[in-house]
Amino acid sequence: MNPQLENETKKLTASWMRHESDMLRDYLVADVEDPRTNIQSILTRHFLIESLFGKNFADLMKEELTFAVVLNWMRQLTKEKATEEDFHSILYALEKRADNAEGIKIPRYISEAFRVIPVETSRALQQRKNSSDAFQILWQSALADENPKKISVLEPACGSANDYRFFESYGLARLLDYQGFDLCEKNVANARAMFPAARFEVGNVFAIPAPDKAFDYCVVQDLFEHLSLEGMERAVNELCRVTREGICAGFFSLHEGRDHLVREVDDYHWNTLGLDKMAKLFVNHGFTIQVIHIETFLRWKFGCDFTHNRNAYTLLLRK
Repeated sequence: MNPQLENETKKLTASWMRHESDMLRDYLVADVEDPRTNIQSILTRHFLIESLFGKNFADLMKEELTFAVVLNWMRQLTKEKATEEDFHSILYALEKRADNAEGIKIPRYISEAFRVIPVETSRALQQRKNSSDAFQILWQSALADENPKKISVLEPACGSANDYRFFESYGLARLLDYQGFDLCEKNVANARAMFPAARFEVGNVFAIPAPDKAFDYCVVQDLFEHLSLEGMERAVNELCRVTREGICAGFFSLHEGRDHLVREVDDYHWNTLGLDKMAKLFVNHGFTIQVIHIETFLRWKFGCDFTHNRNAYTLLLRK
């Protein structure tokens, strides 16, 4: 590794290690980042499930996304100070096929969700604090009797098992030969403490200690924007080198402009990356690409009129 990337590695490691372990364990699994309702995390699980089973669970996937839309709308209402009475009024209005509940406008996509998944929607409105686990239970049941050949999965920058903990709770982890790594020792210690039987290592995406095509699939979230452009290209090259079949890559700051927009903040980057240039890097390694702009996807699939991040994209890459 060249001196510039070695220096970047040291800075990134120091930046993460200065945080308390408890914060690292909890902050990326709450609110809009909660993998149970975060659309990009759901798409990551669906990518792996589809890799295992094809379209066999397409209906359940759509229902889960529908439910996430409902919970994200409810979360926004809560931030706008909606009360328990408001949510009971919404449920009553939905039952009566009304589009307004005591002055709260009910979007068409919520009415449609109530038609498609009435039990889950009703329960969410009645028992908000206990509703996010609904599809964990449904997926556990759906996958319980499945025994396909395992697929090997690599997750760089896995954090404190941020997404893996939901691979586990959804019944997916047992179907994977999983390996996660992170630069931050505190993240790895957190992950190992929660899942001592899983493989979590301290590792660097600039130099992955694995042979070419060592893994069937790779999943990665919110990594590339935090690297220098040289580091980002090195990371892409390494992930493509070790992956045989497909990559699911989540971005929090991608745009459809021509160029990457570089922004250094303290010891790491908050870049906005150009979609065309990123796509070309993966295509040059032989991957075909499906681009999912999260806001457009939600509008097209559900008529949903909001998202917490308009620069969020997920790229589904397959050989």
